[in-house]
Amino acid sequence: MVRKKGSLILCGAFLFVAWNALLLLYLWGRPPIGRLGEGGGAEPGGKEEWGVGKGKGGRINLAGEVIRLAEEVEVQLETQKKLLKQIESNRAVWARQKDIGKRETDDTKDVKEQGVHQPQKPPLLKVEGNDRDQTELKQTEKPVPTVASDSKLEQQQAVEKNEEIVENNEVATSVSSPEVVIPILVIACDRVTVKRSLDRLIQYRPSPELYPIIVSQDCGHGETARMIGSYGDQVTHIKQPDLGDIRVRPEHRKFQGYYKIARHYRWALNQVFNTFSHSTVVIVEDDLEVAPDFFEYFRALYPILSSDPSLWCVSAWNDNGRDALVDPSKAELLYRTDFFPGLGWMLLKDMWDELEPKWPSAFWDDWMRQPEQRKGRSCIRPEISRTITFGRKGVSLGQFFDQYLRYIKLNTEFVPFTKQDLSYLLKEKYEEKFIKEVYSAQLVKIEDLQQGGSLKGPGPFRVQYSSRDSFKVFARNLGVMDDLKSGVPRTGYRGVVSFLYRGRRVFLAPPEGWTQYDISWS
Repeated sequence: MVRKKGSLILCGAFLFVAWNALLLLYLWGRPPIGRLGEGGGAEPGGKEEWGVGKGKGGRINLAGEVIRLAEEVEVQLETQKKLLKQIESNRAVWARQKDIGKRETDDTKDVKEQGVHQPQKPPLLKVEGNDRDQTELKQTEKPVPTVASDSKLEQQQAVEKNEEIVENNEVATSVSSPEVVIPILVIACDRVTVKRSLDRLIQYRPSPELYPIIVSQDCGHGETARMIGSYGDQVTHIKQPDLGDIRVRPEHRKFQGYYKIARHYRWALNQVFNTFSHSTVVIVEDDLEVAPDFFEYFRALYPILSSDPSLWCVSAWNDNGRDALVDPSKAELLYRTDFFPGLGWMLLKDMWDELEPKWPSAFWDDWMRQPEQRKGRSCIRPEISRTITFGRKGVSLGQFFDQYLRYIKLNTEFVPFTKQDLSYLLKEKYEEKFIKEVYSAQLVKIEDLQQGGSLKGPGPFRVQYSSRDSFKVFARNLGVMDDLKSGVPRTGYRGVVSFLYRGRRVFLAPPEGWTQYDISWS
């Protein structure tokens, strides 16, 4: 097509030159029209017509004729120059449309070779073991229409439409969350039951490319290493090289395990961020089982964490996530919390760059909850946990497991978080609505909740505490965790703990006008 159009351009140029040469010869040999008048105008029948006159002795004024012809030629040249520019611009359009048509022909050929006679749709990613389509990949490119006509108008319209498609795609790309790689770091040691954790991660993982699993093993336990190695290229297995004991104070010898865990975390996170060069990571341990929408949850919250400097982590865990304390009909409900939950949490590289230089030698999770690290920042946590722990025995010797952890409810309903507007979790929007909801709730006594007879409706209701002791008494009686770390209650936001009690929403809250946590309450 382009070669034919080039030939037409050359023919047009040749005809243009020939036409102007014939026109010049014709005008040159044409006799003057009209008669010489007295004035200088070109008036038919009297004045000088066409600006042509005679000089002395009746000779034709050749200079005037040449000037007139030159002006006419100049006008024609300008006209033809514009035409040539249009032809040249259309030549680029033709070339572009030929390239587009070739690509579409190749695509059509590929489709036919595959035996498909209809436009292909983006593939659906299915979660193994779940008969429902979980995630539909977004189509990032739209098909470009083929131009069937060579007319200038249709070509121009097609070009404008193509440019509009490109522009719209650029806008959509800038607004939507980029397909960032979110690695899953599994902290392992000597539990062969890491298989349970890895099986669920691989089962629910939508894409190995977007969610690579890195298993970092400490302890040098051979059987566990063989178990991890049995997964082949489904996971990346790295081993912490320093397995020696850590010198500690005599009174801390019984805490040697906590020191090794902190050392392992530091090494593993440096591997993820500095060796593998990832920008974020989700950290789980070898005794955690994940929910079907675990990956969807973190994918959707990554943009929120990245854009809100008042957040420093996203956690899959609800410390008060026991079956009786959560609303099973609100699987999509998310909160901000001032308490660092851990147990399946997302961290950004920028935050690791801040924490790594001062990383503690032991008890890293409680260290994260100190005000010097938290700096007034919050985490996101769900109403219903996206992880549960099945490891009763560990360095904590089963602390809290029998009383709380074994009863945590794991979400089973897939929530399409990436299709929801989660901007309500941004600090300014969230606080305005949250504070209004809490302090407009009916203030009741704990006895009223326990008896329940005098209360009407599902709530919410507010129980107010004013001291460390009153918080602990109310928490124990209502069935929520009563410990505080650096003055912050578990799941608390601005001192408020939200949960269900006998089917009613309850806020265990400080007096209105709360300003800050009291570290002496720990």
